[in-house]
Parts: sequence; C-alpha cells; structure tokens
Amino acid sequence: MFLLILLNTVTLAVQHYEQSKKFSHIMDILNMVFTGLFTAEMLLKLLALRLRHYFVDAWNSFDALIVVGSVVDIVVTEFSSGEDSSRVSITFFRLFRVMRLVKLLSKGEGIRTLLWTFIKSLQTFGKVAMQDLTQINRNNNFQTFPQAVLLLFRCATGEAWQEIMLASLPGKRCDPESDYGPGEEFSCGSNFAIVYFISFFMLCAFLIINLFVAVIMDNFDYLTRDWSILGPHHLDEFKRIWSEYDPEAKGRIKHLDVVALLRRIQPPLGFGKLCPHRVACKRLVAMNMPLNADGMVTFNATLFALVRTALKIKTEGNPDQENEELRGIIKKIWKRMKPKLLDEVIPPHEGTNATDTTKIHIHTHT
Repeated sequence: MFLLILLNTVTLAVQHYEQSKKFSHIMDILNMVFTGLFTAEMLLKLLALRLRHYFVDAWNSFDALIVVGSVVDIVVTEFSSGEDSSRVSITFFRLFRVMRLVKLLSKGEGIRTLLWTFIKSLQTFGKVAMQDLTQINRNNNFQTFPQAVLLLFRCATGEAWQEIMLASLPGKRCDPESDYGPGEEFSCGSNFAIVYFISFFMLCAFLIINLFVAVIMDNFDYLTRDWSILGPHHLDEFKRIWSEYDPEAKGRIKHLDVVALLRRIQPPLGFGKLCPHRVACKRLVAMNMPLNADGMVTFNATLFALVRTALKIKTEGNPDQENEELRGIIKKIWKRMKPKLLDEVIPPHEGTNATDTTKIHIHTHT
C-alpha cells in the first residue's frame, strides 16, 4: 500500500497544463486502477475487522472517506455534462485524489514528523520585502521554502529570533513582486508573528530539552533494567518469534516446533540457546502444556504456560490440584473471562473436561 500511494502521487505529479487527450485518458485509467486497489484494501479491512472495529480507528475512517470520494469523483467525471458540473468535479471531488497522499501519514511516525515540520515551515510572512539593513534580508526571509527552513532553524537555536519577529509585524514594506494593491506597499506583515514566533521558539526549546532528557533516561533505563523481570518487551519478543512459526496467524503451531521456538527466546520467558537439554526438558514438563488432538499448541496456552513457569505460579504441588486452584483464582479475579479461553490455557481435570483439548506433557527425545 505504501508503494501504491507513492505511485499514485507520481501519476498526479506528471499531469500538466495542455496535456494531450491520450495522456489524459491514460491518467483517467490509472486513477480508476488506483481507486479500485484502494477500494479493495478497504473491503479487505472491513472483512477482517468487521464494521464496528473498522471505524474505531480514525485512519480507517479517513481511508473510507477517500475511497468514497474517489468513487464519486469517477462517477461525476464520467457522467458530467456542461461546464458547471465539470468545474465542480475538478475543484471538489478530485481533491480526494490528492488526499491519498495523506494516507502516507498512517504508515510511519517519521512521515508524520516530517509533515509536521513542513507545516511549521509555511511561508506565512513571504510578502515582506527583503532589505539589507533589516532582519528580513536576502539571507533571512520567508519567500522560498529553503530560506524559510533556514530561518526557522536559526530561530530554533535562539539567535535573535525576537528581532525577526519584530521585523514581521504589520507596517513593513511589501516585496515589489507580491500582489499588494495600490497604496498598500507598507501593509505587509502580520500580528500573528507574535504568536507564531513565541510559540515556535518555546516549542522547539522544550522539544530539544525533552528530547535530550528522554535520550539520557532511555539509555539509563536500558543499562539499569533488570531483564529477569517479565515485561512488555518479553511479550513483543514472543509475538515476533511466534509469527515466524505461524505466518498465517492461525494462533497455533505444531508441538514439535515449541522446543525450537523456546530456544530462540531469551530467559526468563524462554530457554535461550545455551540452555542445557536436561533443564529444557524439566521446564517443558513443568509447563504441563495443553496439546490439541491434532498435535497443535495454541498461542494463548503456550504464553500462559511460559509466564506461569517463569513466575512459578502454582507449579510446585500436584498438577491437577494446582490447576484447579489456579482456575478458581482466575475466575475470582476475572469474572467475565470466557470458559472456553480458561479451558484453553488451563484444561480442567480429565473427569470434568468438556472440550476436545487434552492435557498432555510435551516430551523431548534425548
């Protein structure tokens, strides 16, 4: 989808004034192709997430708006007749084609940061004339995007930013090439400069300070973290490695792959590559892994067994008795927990088992 958005952006960029009818026809066909692909993406997401979960995400709602608008654009373009309807199609509905570029924002935090930087660098004071003896001169001005970026970078460092703010207030001479009216040659500038520059400098100063402190604290946390304590990073590692054995995300893998999986996960959640074979076997027996009749183990059951044995939760006594006590504790804490999920992670005693999941120890061969 990232590549499709980039290709769609290229097709929009190559269109030009007085282009041939054949070129316009090709562009219309490409627009239909891209619209069809984006529509297919939306439908696949709807099938996977369902209607209620799909529109919970604001980006999905935005994608749906673009798709609907693009389809309307194609319909209006194909069936429009007359100058007025054609103008409506160009000025409004074709806006949705350009809005596809905004979809890039949902693909990564870096792109969102880049766009935010671009918005902050808008040429708000581009009409102010450049004069050598003022702060708005040929080296510092807002008339071009590169110059605006350089000027804002200078302001971010704190170098005489207040003088540039004062030079951007109302009553400044307008650039001869700007579109000012008769008698308005000294009407450029804006009072918005006060709000803009003060907020910009404060934001940059706080960002730089907070970023510096955040980097130090992050490194300090990494160097002093007790990796023996289970945390979110262990769950991320387990999900990442599990996905390699379960690429279709079915939530289950072959029980023969469990040993290989756990050897790739570092302690305390997994075994690690250096774990002795005897210790690995002992840990597997203690896990008391539920095994389905088809020889598969589930994601939830495996993760629960790993956490349970790592934290030594009800693993010392009789397995059946410990399981029943743990089931009672879980039912008391999570009263709305579905019985099917509870039976999946902790199968009930064989005499009361109402599911097709059998509690079997995973054995390894010496």
